[in-house]
Amino acid sequence: MTSRRWFHPNISGVEAEKLLLSRGQHGSFLARPSKSCPGGFTLSVRRHDEVTHVKIQNTGDYYDLYGGEKFATLAELVQHYTGQHGGLLRERSGAPVELRHPLGCQDPISERWYHGHLSGKEAEQLLMEKGRPGTFLVRESQSKPGDFVLSVFTQQPDKEDRRPRVTHIMIHFQPDGKYDVGGGERFDTLRDLVERYRKNPMVEKSGIVVHLKQPLKATRINAASIESRVQELNRAADASEKAKQGFWEEFEMLQQQECRLLYPRKEGQRLENKPKNRYKNILPFDTTRVTLHDVDDNVPGADYINANYIRNKCFRYWPELHGSQEYGCVRICNLAEYQAQGYCVRELQVWRPDQEEPRRTVKHYHYFSWPDHGVPAEPSGVLGFLEEVNRTQSSMPGAGPIVVHCSAGIGRTGTIIVIDILVDTIRRQGLDCDIDVPKTIQLVRRQRSGMVQTEAQYKFVYLALQRYIQDEQRRLREQPPGERDYLNVGVRSQASGHSAGPALPRAAATAEAPCGVYENLQGLPR
Repeated sequence: MTSRRWFHPNISGVEAEKLLLSRGQHGSFLARPSKSCPGGFTLSVRRHDEVTHVKIQNTGDYYDLYGGEKFATLAELVQHYTGQHGGLLRERSGAPVELRHPLGCQDPISERWYHGHLSGKEAEQLLMEKGRPGTFLVRESQSKPGDFVLSVFTQQPDKEDRRPRVTHIMIHFQPDGKYDVGGGERFDTLRDLVERYRKNPMVEKSGIVVHLKQPLKATRINAASIESRVQELNRAADASEKAKQGFWEEFEMLQQQECRLLYPRKEGQRLENKPKNRYKNILPFDTTRVTLHDVDDNVPGADYINANYIRNKCFRYWPELHGSQEYGCVRICNLAEYQAQGYCVRELQVWRPDQEEPRRTVKHYHYFSWPDHGVPAEPSGVLGFLEEVNRTQSSMPGAGPIVVHCSAGIGRTGTIIVIDILVDTIRRQGLDCDIDVPKTIQLVRRQRSGMVQTEAQYKFVYLALQRYIQDEQRRLREQPPGERDYLNVGVRSQASGHSAGPALPRAAATAEAPCGVYENLQGLPR
């Protein structure tokens, strides 16, 4: 589980029931401090139109459900019962209690330096990669739910050893609603505490002075609050004469991390493979390239593809309607075409005349409304297009992976893949899930460099997500309460005989026309 926003530090059982019945659905859950057992916790879970409360014991050494499996942290316990062992959580009557959808708690503060569920190791990695001495962030405490941690990039005071390190300072949330760092002054809000120590540095017992100079801004957001993030990024850009804030600032930070994602691309640089690359510097990573099978092993580079063999920039690799044509040893027949809003759908048959394998049917979606050097005027067309593509693939038994391409296979291709990954996350986890646009792009770029090429494309990802979430919120408002208990699960089957190398969330490698492979492989979020 990537988020701990299911923990609500200040609500009663009655308030939990109201939240779950008004905002949740069957399987929605939250955790809260126990009122009857100080130090313990309670899982409140919606089961259809009722709410079940499950007590969690905190012995000081471990967490458990008063018997059974024991866990070091509350987060590990919740993760255990929301994973493959979900069916093991049962009421005394034996009825199963399913933890499907975490019901998010509003962040205690909207400041961008608040990173929510980040772990200590993740905080250290972020600060060491992106920060400098004095960079700081605030996150939830994983060991003590309800408390927080101030993580700061610091340096040793010893002149001979000035290696940077990260200092973690506990922030205690007291029963009276005040915050402190273990004695001393108490504050009404996290913002007040941080502002005080930005003006007056803290000193550790070791003598290290902890300066809070510049915050490390979080990119994680709650999906339902995306509109306020888009407004914030737009306001930041409008307030700057050179527009070097907002979307530009976030995208530029992402670009600076690109150099860390460079992996070997030797196969595309081989002499025999160079003619197969549309652009000499846009090559697939060796670890994730699509490897062709059933090829002549005596031909050097026969298993390599970056796209198709290039001729023209937008080479037509399918025949006219009702026509057929051979491409090497493969024959393609165009059985049907129909026009939709902004795109064309073709039904192609693909087979090898020299083999007795059955013919394969391929649905070919050709999107017209995305300009070569820009983005669509609005995102609804792209969202409708993606919905139709996914609906079609899920309805085809034994369907293979989705192949995506544009011209270079990185800008428009990367943008539409990232949108699809995040929309799918929201569809499966609900509007209370956490999403992180820059982090998702980084995951995609680990499979193919340069994915999502421009600030305009980066902004378009946000705008598409905003539109999708607005439409979902409107749909839920208009839907009768009794019809809200649903669970969307998307499954994609993997075609045999094809390999796309290691996979990333939802998309594997993307390449030039035509070859980006869309897969859902076990062990990774889709």
